[in-house]
Amino acid sequence: MTTIDPASLDLKVGFEIHQQLATKSKLFCNCSCEEAQKYDHSFVRKLRPTQSELGAYDPAAMFEFSKMRTVEYHAALGSSCLVEADEEPPHDVSREALEIALIFSLALHSKVMDEVHVMRKLVIDGSNTTGFQRTMLVASGGYLDVAGKRVSVQSICLEEDAAKLIGDDKGVRKFGLDRLGVPLVEIALEPVTGKPDEIMQVALTLGRLLRASKRVARGLGSIRQDVNVSVQNGAVVEVKGVQQLDQLVKVIEHEMQRQHGLIVIAEKLKERKVDVSKVGDRIEDVTDILGKAQSKIVKKILDGGGLFRAIRVPEFAGMIGYEPYQDIRIGKELGKLVRFYDLDGVFHSDELPNYGITEQEVAAVRSRLQAGSSDAFVIVGGPKDKVGFASDAIIRRLQAAVDGVPAETRAATPDGKTVFLRPRPGAARMYPETDIPTIPITDSMLKALEEKVPRSWDEIVDGLAKKYSLNKKLASQIFDSDYLGVFEEIAGTTKVQPTFVASKLTEDITSLQRQGLDPSVLTDDIIKDVFARLDAGAIAKESVNIIFEKLMKKEVKNIDEAIKIAGVASISDDELSRGLDRIISDNMAVVKEKGMNAQSALMGRAMAEYRGKADGQKINAMVRDKLQKLVK
Repeated sequence: MTTIDPASLDLKVGFEIHQQLATKSKLFCNCSCEEAQKYDHSFVRKLRPTQSELGAYDPAAMFEFSKMRTVEYHAALGSSCLVEADEEPPHDVSREALEIALIFSLALHSKVMDEVHVMRKLVIDGSNTTGFQRTMLVASGGYLDVAGKRVSVQSICLEEDAAKLIGDDKGVRKFGLDRLGVPLVEIALEPVTGKPDEIMQVALTLGRLLRASKRVARGLGSIRQDVNVSVQNGAVVEVKGVQQLDQLVKVIEHEMQRQHGLIVIAEKLKERKVDVSKVGDRIEDVTDILGKAQSKIVKKILDGGGLFRAIRVPEFAGMIGYEPYQDIRIGKELGKLVRFYDLDGVFHSDELPNYGITEQEVAAVRSRLQAGSSDAFVIVGGPKDKVGFASDAIIRRLQAAVDGVPAETRAATPDGKTVFLRPRPGAARMYPETDIPTIPITDSMLKALEEKVPRSWDEIVDGLAKKYSLNKKLASQIFDSDYLGVFEEIAGTTKVQPTFVASKLTEDITSLQRQGLDPSVLTDDIIKDVFARLDAGAIAKESVNIIFEKLMKKEVKNIDEAIKIAGVASISDDELSRGLDRIISDNMAVVKEKGMNAQSALMGRAMAEYRGKADGQKINAMVRDKLQKLVK
């Protein structure tokens, strides 16, 4: 990625942190917040937008509705009920969840509302059965101190989490209802400036404050950052679903480059004095022209009964495929845009002839559109009902190109890039909830909660280091990890050294995760079981990482299988001693030649045979003792 100075672009980044709370029940019912192991029933819905009290439709809701998708919900008893299915009114707001939100408000020096009013926020992407998300403003204002700087807080809200996407087939989205209704606190911060890694410290500091309360959920997906990015005082782009801090830096860097690239493109279009009102002034059906094309995508669409439309884009020749930075181009933006209509077939003149579309076919399209040499065109293909919506979206996006960066909502990808998700929501998105009464917040309530405001991160880390004899780095790593609770339980119930436990739960699991392995399979119960076996002498220290790796690779279903397949069942001292005698006997020539210096070579052979079956320090000590007796 080309290096860009954030200061020269006036980079501004605002955060909305969404953190699941560790409560006994969901926000509006008594169902468990635990993830369902399997679903036992399902139902189907189609969601439609409704007008706000101002009589307007929200643009983001209309965009989702235009996809005309069916939504299939999967549920399990215990983790969802009639409230999640929208067959029963919501119950009273969870007092436990409200209490936690108020504690965070006090910790951030925010102004708590005198009354909490539940609102409905329109969401019809299928993630809420009701077509809206319930949210409530708990506090506003306040601040967070980060590395000597004070970051202002905009708002603190308590809301319900959305359903979990479990499948997205063509035309049908599938959601699990076990996550719907889980209490979530949303903390919005004022935009900050600086380098991406400096900005990351803001998210890290806020996350640490939340975890310090020990009242939040942990694990992948339990905390998500929505990142609002803008450059050169341009439009704000909201990026949703950033889950990892290292991903956060990449997302900011990518958006900074993407937005600057779009500004460069806009400047070039302005130099051409492009009249965007003429974009799409001519749209023609070109299905007959592409009928004999050798493109696999074209054939697939035609075989499915689809059609192709071509859109003339005056004075855009060379600009749809132009890349101010690698992979930053309008053509790519259009390709990602049409995918949200479940379409794959979009081509533009800057990349043709290509993809099985010949020069003659390109010339025929250009002729039908009466497009000149300075004009571009875009071809979009698919079912007739979807091509119309997609064509309108393409025209709007091309018209917006002259303005630079469109205000939109994008989704973060695992590699730190972003893709179009939907237009930014408007003021028509929010309206009052009619089924839940307002909740008064009294001074006595707040005074009682002041004692529960969490200590600072430094105080907690120093306490961990002192209590468990950890160095500061390891104490901070275990605190920042998802395993603090299980670490403290293991350290308190076994004789395994806390430093060993902490290093395995942070450094080793992180290393395996960086290899692409899935840490979510290591539940607290599995981790406790592994260390209990170590404490009982059933496995050796070296086997812990091997067992974790087998489980994370999903090569085995349980610990017993991992031990069996990896061959890491602990052996007795007598068996180990006999094996070491054999190894030394087989390598007597090395012993006679090097004496005590042969220990390293013998250890290598011994560890190759007994790694995971016996403690490495024990093997080393026994080899040394046996050598000393021989050398004498």
